[in-house]
Amino acid sequence: MFSKNVVFDVVGTLVSYDHLFDALDARLGSRLRKAGIQPKLLGCCWLETAEREYTYLSLSGRYVTFHKVFEALFYRMLMYAGIPEPRKFASPEDVEYLIGEWRKLDLRPGAAESVAKLREAGFTVWCFTAGDAERVGGYFKRAGVEMPAANLLSCDIAGVAKPIPDAYKPVLEKLASISKSQPWFAAAHMWDVSTARRVG
Repeated sequence: MFSKNVVFDVVGTLVSYDHLFDALDARLGSRLRKAGIQPKLLGCCWLETAEREYTYLSLSGRYVTFHKVFEALFYRMLMYAGIPEPRKFASPEDVEYLIGEWRKLDLRPGAAESVAKLREAGFTVWCFTAGDAERVGGYFKRAGVEMPAANLLSCDIAGVAKPIPDAYKPVLEKLASISKSQPWFAAAHMWDVSTARRVG
């Protein structure tokens, strides 16, 4: 039977990181460039390192929400980038500003239209994120896209990070209670898609 349920990854798939990179440039860009550091590269390294640490903590049985890991790593990333005294280079207010702007990421061009077209075609759109549901729900709200809270599922529910196969089980169980057909999964990351496919 053809499934009318599609589950999207959110951040990195429907949502772009560009707003965070712009905020990093606006707040610290001139100082970073004087130190020979490109703001966007620092932002990418910060995100990638946070995703790794978040996943490894989950693998070790010590799940911590992504938000906590992400915020805690900023000064370490400055140190790795070559800033000898990170806490003198950037203030706690700078970090608070950046985290606040990270909470305001934008949908990618065409994402809202894609969700609308799928709904018009009879699909129920779900989201499965490593982020907290409140923050990720805010991305949709600011973009004017209705995303019911019940359709926004987070790894925080099970306390297991993607792409650990067990992270997908609550999503599959929820969808199995609604439909006997296999749901679709959509993500920009092959590691996410391949695991979702492997677990059903």
